Amino acid sequence: MSATAQLEARFQQIASIDAASGILHWDAATMLPASSTDARGDQLAALAEVSHEKLTDPAMAEWFAAAQSEPLEDWRRANLNEMHWRWSHATSVPQTLVSALTKLRLKSEHQWRSAKETSDYAGFLPIFREVIALTREVAYAKAAALGLSPYDALLDSYDRGLRRATIDPIFTQTKTWLPDFVGEVITHQAAQPTQPLNANVPVATQEALGRAMMLALGFDTTRGRIDTSAHPFCGGAPGDVRITTRYREDRFTDALYGVLHETGHALYEQGLPEAWRGLPIGEARGMSMHESQSLFIEMQVSRSLPFLKFLLPQLTKTFGLSGPAWNEANVYRNLTRVERSHIRVNADEVTYPLHVIWRYELEQALLDGSLEAADLPAAWAEKTQAYLGITPPDHAHGCLQDIHWPEGMFGYFPTYTLGAMTAAQLMAACRRALPQLDAELARGDFAPMLHWLRTHVHQKASSATGEEILRAATGEALNPDHFEAHLRARYLA
Repeated sequence: MSATAQLEARFQQIASIDAASGILHWDAATMLPASSTDARGDQLAALAEVSHEKLTDPAMAEWFAAAQSEPLEDWRRANLNEMHWRWSHATSVPQTLVSALTKLRLKSEHQWRSAKETSDYAGFLPIFREVIALTREVAYAKAAALGLSPYDALLDSYDRGLRRATIDPIFTQTKTWLPDFVGEVITHQAAQPTQPLNANVPVATQEALGRAMMLALGFDTTRGRIDTSAHPFCGGAPGDVRITTRYREDRFTDALYGVLHETGHALYEQGLPEAWRGLPIGEARGMSMHESQSLFIEMQVSRSLPFLKFLLPQLTKTFGLSGPAWNEANVYRNLTRVERSHIRVNADEVTYPLHVIWRYELEQALLDGSLEAADLPAAWAEKTQAYLGITPPDHAHGCLQDIHWPEGMFGYFPTYTLGAMTAAQLMAACRRALPQLDAELARGDFAPMLHWLRTHVHQKASSATGEEILRAATGEALNPDHFEAHLRARYLA
């Protein structure tokens, strides 16, 4: 076998191991008995160790050196570059640290669930300090090996090539107009009386509606499923995509739009090229692009007036609801209502970037030690007051609301807002390519839109950089002006 072929075979083995871990993580989030946490942690740590051993095998360095001089097709050369990037990240972190952090993450996640329910930050603090300490070790190890700052090294783990130098100007610009814009929109909407959609909807009914929307958008249930978890997510394995949501009978829109968001992620995963499965080139192009796909479906499509023309008959039929509150204009005002709220995952698309920006600022401070974990609640309250003019009533509505930091996922949050901006830019291009898009959305014909996404994003996988994919699809690099234009058109028109 050539060196390139040996590398490809090894990475396909690693992909299978990681896929098994993905299913075990899904099980842990959806149905693992509480007392089985330690056992599951051992299982996941063992798989992580095997994966890490295979990825850091000394033979890999020899294969990479030999592969550089082999004649390769363009896609194989791109895949070689992706393999080398993953190998570089893996070899920068000691295996003992990988195992320790894997075990700690699962234990921390389960403690976080309990702490969140009772708003017990003090009880969660000891293990959170451990998570921060180990995550910091990973960051500094990667930084030393890759020639990056510690935070940039973590950013690069989630989105290859993403740097603070890219994010800071975009977020700084956003902060110059968005806080005031929130106030403008709230004032504007106050002049449009809105009746609340008061309805207690049984979970089984919500499940049926969510499944119908998934299927309509193109989710393939022969290669995936939906379940319930404490925090909505998309996971599983290639060819077996698992999504989850959570339900409240008095707020059906939380679950519905959770499903729509995760369906966007799932459509991306299901649309990746079968021919490249198991190879790095065949995986999604970073988390900013992944978030763009979830937000394209959840925000750009599913909160649009054309989509509502399709959704509303489904709502009234499924829920058996009628009355003045359920007319098109009132439902649309409810679905696009802007308010200063505490929970990120339930936030509207206008205030959402502010939730992300203060997390971006706080996690850097936690990582570099300028903010102690014990002082996080106070710092969180200060940020929410500065950016949204509100203060959390408790820790569950504040710094305990997200799963990311308990799992050691520092550097992930900025991809949400970068993804929202990418989604707005992609939608602008999609509308140019599909002049009848609004009419198609209104009648529930999502095939042309999905085909456009498949062609310009999904099938590209990681064969090019995120910027190259975006340029090819839209004609320009990431331009946050598209996001601002979208918000102004939707909320102040």
